[in-house]
Formats: sequence, structure tokens, C-alpha cells
Amino acid sequence: MLEARELVKNFPTPSGPLAVLKGISLTLERGDALSIMGPSGGGKSTLLFVLGGLDKPSSGVVELDGKNPFALNDKAVAAFRNEKIGFVFQDHCLLPQCNVLENVLAPTLVAPPGAHRERAEALLDQVGLKDRLTHRPAELSGGEKQRVAIARALILDPALLLCDEPTGNLDSETAEPVASLLLDLEARSERILVVVTHSDALASRFPKRMELKGGVLL
Repeated sequence: MLEARELVKNFPTPSGPLAVLKGISLTLERGDALSIMGPSGGGKSTLLFVLGGLDKPSSGVVELDGKNPFALNDKAVAAFRNEKIGFVFQDHCLLPQCNVLENVLAPTLVAPPGAHRERAEALLDQVGLKDRLTHRPAELSGGEKQRVAIARALILDPALLLCDEPTGNLDSETAEPVASLLLDLEARSERILVVVTHSDALASRFPKRMELKGGVLL
């Protein structure tokens, strides 16, 4: 379960604190898939970063499977994120010097030993890239890069998958199969999926939909 209670996030400005998140509460169970829409600069990415333990709230609590990452020290919270949370960003953030397989395996470098290569190859097969394992990002299309990023986010089988505008840099023809892939992978799992997006087409495909407006989740 993912539970957020009364999340507040303020940013300092010359004229005083700017409230970006204003007391947001949210509960999601394993298997839930939620899309969040809202205007640019409205706090969608900030909310995602707080839920994922990348940014500490000014006040409020986040718990994933009963554990509050912000109660951990820096080393422990980094391990918690790596084990429990997968991230997919608008910019795929692939390592240009590494090939597809190496990019997918990157999160496992600090994880306990396991059969990660076998899982990585299986994931790349699922996302339609089993024949591109040795290609580098520069040799891939935008949609292929994002599919590598999705496989990388799933390599440690996270409880929570967070996607920040996962189709934002893709044209509509390329975005559709990436969206379908995300939802198909979610349907086969028991993880929680949260996607923030500007795309009505993407948001409308989710069973749960909300809007972040004026710092409030509606």
C-alpha cells in the first residue's frame, strides 16, 4: 500500500514560501493504476518526487508498505528507493556509454546478487527489444529509448512505479504503444502505478484519474 497523509511542500522565494502541495492525502493499493493531470508548474512532478522519496515534504507523511522513507538515513533511503520504487522520466535518462542490456542492469549494481541478467533479458523481450541488447541509446528511436527506461525501472520488481510524463517527448504515433506497454505490464503485476501527464489520451486509459490543481489533488 502507498499512503500519503497531509503532504505539504513549500519552496522558498524572495517574497516568502511558495506552497506547491497543500495538504495532499492519497491511498493506493497494490494493483492500482492512477493518472494525475494538471497545468504546467502545478506540482505534479514535485508530488511524484515526494511519493518516490526523492524530495522531502515540508510536512506530512509518506508510507510505502508501512515504511516511511523519510524516517531513514540517507544510505537507507537510497537503498529503499532502489529496492521498492521504479522511476520513468520524460527524458529517458539512459547512460549513453552503455548498451541496452547494461542500462537495464544499472540499478542492480548496488542490489544484492541475483539472476538479474536473466530478468533483464526477459523484460527486454516483453518490451520488444530482445534483438537490441547490444545497441547503445544513440542507435535507438525515442520510443525504443523509453521502452528501455521502462525495463530498467522494473528490473528489481518494485512495489511502486512512478512515471513523469513518460510519453511527453514522443509523437502521438510513438506514444500510443509506450502507453499500451505501461498498462499491459501493470495489468500483469501487483505493483502500484502512478503516472503524471499532460496527455488526455494517456490519462483517459487509466482506471483511476485525478487532477492536481492549485496544490490540491482533486
